[in-house]
Amino acid sequence: MTLTTLVILYLCFRLKQFVCDFLLQTNWMATAKSHEGWNGYKPLLVHAGIHGIGTAILMLIFAPSLVWLGVVDILLHGCIDRLKALLTQDFQWNPSQFKFWWALGADQEAHNLTHLSYIVLVVMESGGLYAGI
Repeated sequence: MTLTTLVILYLCFRLKQFVCDFLLQTNWMATAKSHEGWNGYKPLLVHAGIHGIGTAILMLIFAPSLVWLGVVDILLHGCIDRLKALLTQDFQWNPSQFKFWWALGADQEAHNLTHLSYIVLVVMESGGLYAGI
């Protein structure tokens, strides 16, 4: 894998995160993820599923043998988001409080680290990184 391809893959993951977490996430998904039982898990699964599809598409483009990371992303994204949702609900943090923004930042960084691990797997799958365009 070239450095250029690596940067493109990284930017693709950043775009996927923005599109799936902000543009495609509805108010229902964002607010109901902390509800008990199926009322909380259904919106969480839909939201995490959108992320999983995004990751699977990127893997089909960059490393088809790693398309299974789409399922991994559903699980990891769901766990990260559920934890943030429960924390903000239990402590009643809202956007007017700095702790809400800390939780959101931690949530986004956890997703970034998840994507970094996927990128490392793609680089390993492709035989490593080499100089070139």
